[in-house]
Amino acid sequence: MPSKTVPEPHVIKFTNCRIVKGEDLIEQDVWIDSISGKILRDQEAFYGLHLSPDEVIDLGGRILAPGLIDCQLNGAQGFDFSVPQSSKNEYDEGLRLVNKGLAQTGVTSYLPTVVSSTPEVYHKVLQSLGPSDGKHRSEDGAESLGAHIEGPFLSPGRNGIHKTAVLRSANNPSDLVECYGRENLYGPSKSVRLITAAPEVGNMLSNIPHIVSQDIIYSIGHSDATYEQAFAATDHGATMITHLFNAMRPFDHRNPGIFGLLGQQTEHPRRPFYGIIADGIHLHPTSIRIAYNAHPNGLILVTDAMKLCGLPDGVYDWTNGERIIKAGPRLTLEGSDKIAGSSATLIECVNNFRRWSGASTAQALNAATATPARLLGLQGVKGSLVSGADADLIVLSDEEDAGCTLMVNQVWKRGSKIYDFGKDAILN
Repeated sequence: MPSKTVPEPHVIKFTNCRIVKGEDLIEQDVWIDSISGKILRDQEAFYGLHLSPDEVIDLGGRILAPGLIDCQLNGAQGFDFSVPQSSKNEYDEGLRLVNKGLAQTGVTSYLPTVVSSTPEVYHKVLQSLGPSDGKHRSEDGAESLGAHIEGPFLSPGRNGIHKTAVLRSANNPSDLVECYGRENLYGPSKSVRLITAAPEVGNMLSNIPHIVSQDIIYSIGHSDATYEQAFAATDHGATMITHLFNAMRPFDHRNPGIFGLLGQQTEHPRRPFYGIIADGIHLHPTSIRIAYNAHPNGLILVTDAMKLCGLPDGVYDWTNGERIIKAGPRLTLEGSDKIAGSSATLIECVNNFRRWSGASTAQALNAATATPARLLGLQGVKGSLVSGADADLIVLSDEEDAGCTLMVNQVWKRGSKIYDFGKDAILN
């Protein structure tokens, strides 16, 4: 039989650009192969493989960064991950709209987040929220890295917007299976990547080792845990804190609560990662700065945005006959000043965090790229520009006349340019 023709690599060289190297921006070319969708080692490509770039892109001094990763997102483009549709096809169509909308904001990978729900809801929606893996096409936009299940094993006193009627406790792994579905928790095709739960509720503490043994991240959240209970959770395998400061026991000088975990010694093997919502609504800028100074390498920027993310400002129907006013990232109930969540984009959170924390541009970008990749065990695959990593890229401008605000100009997915907004574009 005739041998199959192997396509010639289409090599693209980005030049005259700044890239993240550790905690700094440096000038360095980046080579990618748009056929394999991977980043190439430039010296090896040129001298070892004797490749010449098929295309050279001069970025004019702009920043070339990895695509952003959002580990907590409840929905976007008018679509809510926690609401089943009349059919799986209709649900999957909503996901496609979300993926395209997210990519326009620079997010190329994310964990679709499902809030506290009934088992029936989990069994219906989780089948669509697993990792995209090799099934994902570049033109589809952002890809799922697996579902983030926030609840329902939460503290009733720290429920936030989660409905108390569906909250429950777990005594053993069979309770988790009954709630989420066996196929979503076990095996190579499982959909769940991260679970947020309160370690002090029921017998959850003893369930943590079983959860993490399935390569599922356990995150402490919506919890009234004391410092001692939170510390015990990390000893059992918890490696993350969900939206630090929000929906948890507040800091006290005699019992620092969950926040106290950031005060462990730097070399402690269970010093956790933690999510921060830098939307200007959930947290005061000083709280963010304190957390960052306590544990800079663990901070992960998340949006925790709701389904109105990506939609124009205006008034939208909500639940129970209520309506929501969207004004930028802020959502309020019509007729009141009551906050109803956020619709901030991740690039907005990066810009806010950079201004409020004193972090460098590289450090702020790391908090939405390299650090979440480390949490997810995807170092060298996502969140970096090392050779062999997926060529998920964003081109950013930061001109002084725009207040040095990072603006998304281009988005590349697996080596293919999927959006080009021009050098002066800013996305909200």
